[in-house]
Amino acid sequence: MVPLVSVIIPFYNCPYVDQAIQSVLQQTYARIEIIVVDDGSTQYIDKLAPYMHRIHYLGKSNGGTASALNSGIQMASGTYIAWLSSDDMFYPQKILNQLNFMLSNGSFISYTNYDAMNQFSHIYTKFHGMCVLNELEFCKAFVNGLNPINGCTIMAKKVLFDSAGYFNESLPYTQDYDMWLRLILSGVTFNYLHESLTMYRFHEQMGTVKHHEKILLEYEAVQNKYRSALEQRIRQLKGSPY
Repeated sequence: MVPLVSVIIPFYNCPYVDQAIQSVLQQTYARIEIIVVDDGSTQYIDKLAPYMHRIHYLGKSNGGTASALNSGIQMASGTYIAWLSSDDMFYPQKILNQLNFMLSNGSFISYTNYDAMNQFSHIYTKFHGMCVLNELEFCKAFVNGLNPINGCTIMAKKVLFDSAGYFNESLPYTQDYDMWLRLILSGVTFNYLHESLTMYRFHEQMGTVKHHEKILLEYEAVQNKYRSALEQRIRQLKGSPY
């Protein structure tokens, strides 16, 4: 039997949520469940109404993206987990192409490139993400304060979270950065598929714009927490224990 893929959409007062849901419903891969985690929204809930018969809806009090993702993962029935922010969209072949890539490589987690779009869903940059060619450069990017992974391009086996733990709910903005570093340091290999399968929306109300200064401070704290261990990992990849 072909694997079930659970797509988790955290939702909080987002006017684009219907476009996100529609993009998952238009996937060329059939065995998908959609879990919309309403993180205490007070606006745009009406946009979910046309889709209620085709999604799993989970309402909860506001706790942030990490808690919404964790709630969705715990509810998920799929062998594989994908994450889609409520203001972003998947291309129709996203799940099929990435799942086939993972199955052919025996991957536990993978990520892809993505395109940048504006508030009107107009694509203005293709392959907007970093293209990291090997594990050493991948780790160097993190130690230099970069995050080569857009979380909405991730697909992972659910069992990975059972063994590595869930997103850190004490981090309002960098729960993904923290998770990727934890997985790297636990020996997990991130496989990269050089295809642009997600449309990432840049707009004035996005969290990275509204909370820019707070995000920078939180990134620095997370980076400092793992810096020593990550530098040791880089030395190992270079073939030197020192």
